[in-house]
Amino acid sequence: MRRQRSDDADGVRDVLTAAFADTGQVAGLAEALRARTDRQGSLVAVEQAVDAGDDEGVDRVVGAVHLSISWVDAPTRLVEVLTLSPLAVAPAYQRRGVGAALVGAAVAAAGELRAPLVFLEGDPGYYGRLGWRPASGLGFTRPSVRVPLKSFVPSPMKV
Repeated sequence: MRRQRSDDADGVRDVLTAAFADTGQVAGLAEALRARTDRQGSLVAVEQAVDAGDDEGVDRVVGAVHLSISWVDAPTRLVEVLTLSPLAVAPAYQRRGVGAALVGAAVAAAGELRAPLVFLEGDPGYYGRLGWRPASGLGFTRPSVRVPLKSFVPSPMKV
């Protein structure tokens, strides 16, 4: 796991496109989020590969996660939080713990960014196994009706 670098862009695009089985919509969203100038973080999981004909290892992106700024409308003020999205793992590396490791690294990075809370929109079956639970039961209101109620969850741990 490491912070995403500019030379990871093509690898991240490939992972997002393959993992979401789309034509680049999620990758385009991730690129737009990463282009923002506010406080955020992008992490990648890499595997070191050896190029044929070259002895030096080359990092191959096998997973990616992004944290971007969002806000919670608290009773007395807006509170800046982070949203974990998108998260993707290349299909050949799924079910090996890469996604869980990326989520853990993202929550740790959110702590370094001093975020009081991390939210995400995601599959309750997947994130539930990692300790996440629906935010509606904790008194939070989803930011948009387009976000499925059961998929709106906050971090299960104090950041």
